[in-house]
Amino acid sequence: MNREIDKIVLAYSGGLDTSVILKWLKETYGCEVVAYSADIGQDEDWKAVEEKAWQTGASAVEIRDLKEEFVRDYVFPMFRANAVYEGVYLLGTSIARPLIAKEQVKVAEEHGAQAVSHGATGKGNDQVRFELTYMALNPDLIIIAPWREWDLNSRNKLIEFAECHGIPVPVTQAKPYSMDANMLHISYEGGILEDPWAEPPEDMFVWTKSPEQAPDHPTYIEIEFHEGDPVAIDGEPLSPARLLAALNEIGAENGVGRVDLVENRFVGMKSRGVYETPGGTILRTAHMALESITLDREVMHIKEGLVPKYAELVYYGFWFAPERIMLQRMIDETQKGVTGKVRLKIYKGNCTVTGRQSPYSLYRPDFATFEEDEVYDQKDAEGFIRLQGLRLKIRSLIERNR
Repeated sequence: MNREIDKIVLAYSGGLDTSVILKWLKETYGCEVVAYSADIGQDEDWKAVEEKAWQTGASAVEIRDLKEEFVRDYVFPMFRANAVYEGVYLLGTSIARPLIAKEQVKVAEEHGAQAVSHGATGKGNDQVRFELTYMALNPDLIIIAPWREWDLNSRNKLIEFAECHGIPVPVTQAKPYSMDANMLHISYEGGILEDPWAEPPEDMFVWTKSPEQAPDHPTYIEIEFHEGDPVAIDGEPLSPARLLAALNEIGAENGVGRVDLVENRFVGMKSRGVYETPGGTILRTAHMALESITLDREVMHIKEGLVPKYAELVYYGFWFAPERIMLQRMIDETQKGVTGKVRLKIYKGNCTVTGRQSPYSLYRPDFATFEEDEVYDQKDAEGFIRLQGLRLKIRSLIERNR
């Protein structure tokens, strides 16, 4: 590293890791460190985070409220694609990282910093997601990843460093797993969850009720969409963040959105994760129901084929890559007629579609009816089937004559 570093912007959470990193950066690089935090809906005492950053030696503290931007420009576009990684994971952590990193680049430019730093370890996906975003948006920034440089490779060493440098360490026993939260989800990894045979303890979940403890009566809601994005619940227009928050409350109360999976990390290892995504689960179910009556068959099938690739790009951290942007434009083109309402029954962990309607619906009762109609001649099906089966018939005749 040939360039001189006068200032670093650190993605700072106020936890043990990033507090140690803040002090370590100051000592190692002998420069100012700006502590930057992104409010994307996690339950956090931001005043305490700011105070701790100052006490740990930050030269400046930036806390940015990104909740509306997060939902509007990241969560909603991803849900227009119905993205799901490996058939289960709704990408709650993955979709947050590009926004956090994008704003970090902005903070670095505002403060005239030469470098950015993060607290992601050298084993996980987040280091990739952060750094791909830095490189895409400002390739001149120097990237510092302490976990790949220092020798503080255990929790005990971090605590020892913190105590030696006067950094407050919580006296409560550490949770036997790691958590990450935002408006879309809460994730749990590590510790007791590293055994894929072990059932997650009920007291681990901090957001959703267990389905067994959920109300004994169903909750019905209607979600209104405009061009693929939800805009209202039960007739009440809501901003993106407020709408997702409302769905989270409904889903959490009714035990919706718990997922337990072993996923394939980008860096090459498998990882067990447990997630709570109450509002996102409801939203994806509703969106797909509306698409079922508004999308042309071939458009829908092509779009479904793109989901695994789109989800992979989000999971791997390529949000700002040209291929993700290309796919997004294609997906958004399909959403112009995805306008209408979906009615849902939410009950004990289940989210069931009970109705869907749209002014652009391609569903025609007069075509689909089993009763007598004047729009479909059933005799036409005979020629259709003969043409579809022609190649099968030819193959069978050839094999018979061998």
